[in-house]
Amino acid sequence: MAAQSSSRPVADRETFLNAGKNEASSSAVSWAAVIGGAFVAASLSLILLSLGAGLGFSAVSPWSHNGASAAAIGAGAIVWLIVTQIAASALGGYLGGRLRTKWTNVHTDEVYFRDTAHGLLVWAVGIVITAGFLASAAASFAGAQRTANASNSGQESSLDPNAHFVDMLLRGNGPAIEKTDASERAEISRTFAYNLHQGALPDEDRTYLAQLVGSRTGLNPSDADKRVTAVFADAQESAERARKGLAHLSLWLFVALLSGAFSASYAGTIGGKQRDYLPI
Repeated sequence: MAAQSSSRPVADRETFLNAGKNEASSSAVSWAAVIGGAFVAASLSLILLSLGAGLGFSAVSPWSHNGASAAAIGAGAIVWLIVTQIAASALGGYLGGRLRTKWTNVHTDEVYFRDTAHGLLVWAVGIVITAGFLASAAASFAGAQRTANASNSGQESSLDPNAHFVDMLLRGNGPAIEKTDASERAEISRTFAYNLHQGALPDEDRTYLAQLVGSRTGLNPSDADKRVTAVFADAQESAERARKGLAHLSLWLFVALLSGAFSASYAGTIGGKQRDYLPI
């Protein structure tokens, strides 16, 4: 009995000292597999987006009653975006799980969790890569647009969303007394943009714009005031449609990204099981 009692503390001490040796010296995340799967997911996503853009442009026609309708194009774009996210994320997540380092002496539940985490990491890194590429392309396009506007400083920017409404305001309906210059068009556009943000057109701005429109188009004060009111109402309606469209797109983008995250996580578990030769 004394021998057993004296050997038990020694065994307990050895168990305590060796407890930390069960952990692997390397990280549980195989970053090489994650980054590789993320690049594959980002590449496939860009390829499918390019294909979808080509199919969409081929279905659009500049002629009325020809080609697909705007509603059909919008619905098709949403479906294609979701399919793109699912396909690209699933392939990247599968590769991230299949190419990871095989873990030994790890419980099956822990392996399943790590494979799921690998798929999710592949999706997250792939989204960052895709977003960075698209942001770089947008910045290059904006820089080229600014360069073109600087070389043609007398022309109004083609990216001005209020340019069409300025054209409607200054559309000739009689002998024009004075010629409109670029600075006045920019002033009208800024006035419209500010008042659209405020949600109403103050009386002083409406009166000023009516006087400006009357002097540039030859309209009498009453008709000029009616035109300003009608064009501003059209601009408000257009801004409201754009707001609803952006909100609708954002919600479906959330659905697409969430679908991609789920697909990548699940595909990571499939790749991990095949990597470990486990039945699915």
